[in-house]
Amino acid sequence: MKKILGCAFLIGFYSFASAQQISYITKKEVLNKVKTNNRSIKISQQNFEQAKAEFNETKAVFLPNITASHTGILTTNPLMAFGSKLNQEILTQTDFNPVLLNNPYRTQNFATKIEIQQPLINIDGVYQRKAAKSKMDAVSFQTQRTQEYLLFEVEKIYMQLQLAYKGVSVLEKALETAKANLQLAENTFKQGYIQKADVLAIEVRVLEVKNQLQTAKSNIKNVSDYLSFLMNKNQEVIYKPSDSLVVIKLNESKKYFVSNNRSDVKAMELASEAYNKIHKANKMSFLPRLNAFGSYEFYDDSLFNIDASGYIIGLQLSWDIFKGSKRFAKTQNSKAKYEKSQLEYQKYKAESELELNKTKRVLSDVNEQLILTKLALEQSKEVLRIRNNRFKEGLEKTTDLLVAEALYAKKQLEYYQTVYQYNYTKSYLEFLTKE
Repeated sequence: MKKILGCAFLIGFYSFASAQQISYITKKEVLNKVKTNNRSIKISQQNFEQAKAEFNETKAVFLPNITASHTGILTTNPLMAFGSKLNQEILTQTDFNPVLLNNPYRTQNFATKIEIQQPLINIDGVYQRKAAKSKMDAVSFQTQRTQEYLLFEVEKIYMQLQLAYKGVSVLEKALETAKANLQLAENTFKQGYIQKADVLAIEVRVLEVKNQLQTAKSNIKNVSDYLSFLMNKNQEVIYKPSDSLVVIKLNESKKYFVSNNRSDVKAMELASEAYNKIHKANKMSFLPRLNAFGSYEFYDDSLFNIDASGYIIGLQLSWDIFKGSKRFAKTQNSKAKYEKSQLEYQKYKAESELELNKTKRVLSDVNEQLILTKLALEQSKEVLRIRNNRFKEGLEKTTDLLVAEALYAKKQLEYYQTVYQYNYTKSYLEFLTKE
């Protein structure tokens, strides 16, 4: 039964490995590929392009509006007929005949018109443009923070991959040890020094380690799939880090604090500023607007011909004195949004400070755990060595050996988990304080 299980495990493992492509990769390579290919970064870049386009739309507050049109009419309307002839400059003395004035012949008119409207004074439009600029800058910082977060996510997942391989390494060594102990127990059982129950207990331990090892290898695949997702690559690849999981010490001389220049904090500040500009624009909408306009027109009784022309230029001062309560309500609404954004900005900064202080404490705790787990690992290794030697001499119970062996494997996994937790917390602290 034992040999059948072993063969089944090996067949399953080799079929799993053959179906996957193993690729060695460095953290720098992953970071570069994520910067280039990640979908979330591309989406955030398009959000910036959208905000930039909205800002460019506000150029209309300075630039002219130019239109051209060509219109053709056929009419017996007295006023339109007389006016068309007047524009075409073809009126004669007979056209003033009252009979013809009241019942004109069918008249056709073709008009080509080029019209220009130029804003001169539009104060609310100026503030709307400033609001759009603040929004564009805010989205720019949001895009930057998205990239920073994904690069931090890469560091985390890369460390998880390192941890997964450490776990596989520990369990593979534990499996080798368990198999060696099983072989020794079988030989000892044949000599009549131990009972069958002791052999079965070690067999159970072997199967338990195999199960844990299979789970650890599946975890490697899960982490590799997520790395592929971040890099927008084929997910039929198993990645293997080119470097091992080791403690990366924190720069103790550096001061870690939440800066107002951190990209997400800056984005919140600029978003609030945009709301403030919109509120000011709504208040300025009560002021009059001054626009210049002009047009040049060509007339004829035939299509696309030009027999007569004329132009109009002028200035228009317009003032919407009262539009119900719409503008008052709109101003109140924008003021509430601005004040809300200010509160959200202050809340976000406070939450960031809270998260930073919490992370500092976690890092301090993990640093202590790192010392203790390393000491526990060394002690459990020594205990296993002693019990293993005594078991070979027949001086130790099988259960005590199994406990020592399981404890040593557990302490190794705990130590590497603590190393990962320390490195992750350090990276998170740097992410929280990145300017």
